[in-house]
This record gives sequence, structure tokens and C-alpha cells, in this order.
Amino acid sequence: MSWLLAGCCGLALINLSVAVQLIQKPRFYGVKTGSRVGIYCMSLKGNLDANVQWYKDKDEPIEKKLKERVKTYYANTTNKAFVYITDLRVEDSGVYYCKYNKHLGPGTHIQVVRQGNRENAEYRSKMKDGLIVLQGLLLGVCIAAVVMRKQKLLEKRDSIYEEPETDHIYEGLAIETCGGGLYEELTVYAQADGAEAPWE
Repeated sequence: MSWLLAGCCGLALINLSVAVQLIQKPRFYGVKTGSRVGIYCMSLKGNLDANVQWYKDKDEPIEKKLKERVKTYYANTTNKAFVYITDLRVEDSGVYYCKYNKHLGPGTHIQVVRQGNRENAEYRSKMKDGLIVLQGLLLGVCIAAVVMRKQKLLEKRDSIYEEPETDHIYEGLAIETCGGGLYEELTVYAQADGAEAPWE
């Protein structure tokens, strides 16, 4: 198991050493339209020669896409290849790679944004704030409606069973009173003194 782990680590280091043959800086640009950017590429293994190519999104050389807006240079003293892109447009946003000896650099992401209008930005900000307040109010109304509905259901459930006003234990029980009090005069139902009980 340890040999397998050591082999995997060795392969990872070999792949890493192949991948880090080129250094490309900077890794990110965030610029406005009309700006100019410069990217450089440097090799860790040997000298770069003049055949370094630059690609956008790994598909075709940027000289074909951007034409007169691209300038490439090679500096022997610093062993770096440079590309300068001028008059950037929004559609120029993407990842740019340098390619040397079939190896691509790590890439530089360029994000181009339009220059904004201050009045439009303030209008959008106020509109967004208004929508946030409206959403808060709607949320409050929805919560209040749910709470009121629940309260009405509880009141309805409580009204189904009401406590009686007076507690009648024998309500609905018809007992003949035989002209006297109900419980006080039990002698009305008593047998005569001389009669014997049937079990005697």
C-alpha cells in the first residue's frame, strides 16, 4: 500500500513539474473598455525563443482574433515573452494563455467591463433599494396573514367546545317525583311495614 501511495505522489510531482514549466503573470486583470494590458510569460526550463504563441481560451492564436490591437515582444535579457493588447472591448474578456514547446501557461483571466454612467448607477441603486424595501413589506404582510389565519383557526376550534353554563349531572334523566321532594322523601317508594321482602 505504501508503494502505491509513493508511486501516486511521484506521478503527481512529475505532472506538477511539467505543468510549472511556464510562469504567466499577472493571473487576473479587471479593466474598463479602451484600456491596455500587458501579460508576460517566462520559462523555468531553458530560454524562450521567439516562437511563443498566445491564445485566447485555448482555441486559436490571438493575432488572428484581435489583429492590429495585439503586439508581441520577446526580451532576451529577462527571458520573457510579452503580449500587449490595446483598446480592449467587452468581448475580449476571457483567459489568455502563452504556449511554448506544446506547453500552455497557467493563463491570465482578463475581465473587461463597460465604463458606467454615474446617473444610471445611482438610478439602479435606488431601484434596487426600493425593491428590497418592497420585498420586506410583502414578507411582513405574508407573515401577518399566516399568523392571523392561525389565530382564527384556534378561535374556531375553541368555539366548537364550550363549557356549559350550569353543571347538570342528571340532565335529561326523567325521574318521577310522586308529589314530594326528589331525594328527601324516599318513603313514598318504600313498602309497607308488614310486607316481606321476596328473598326472605
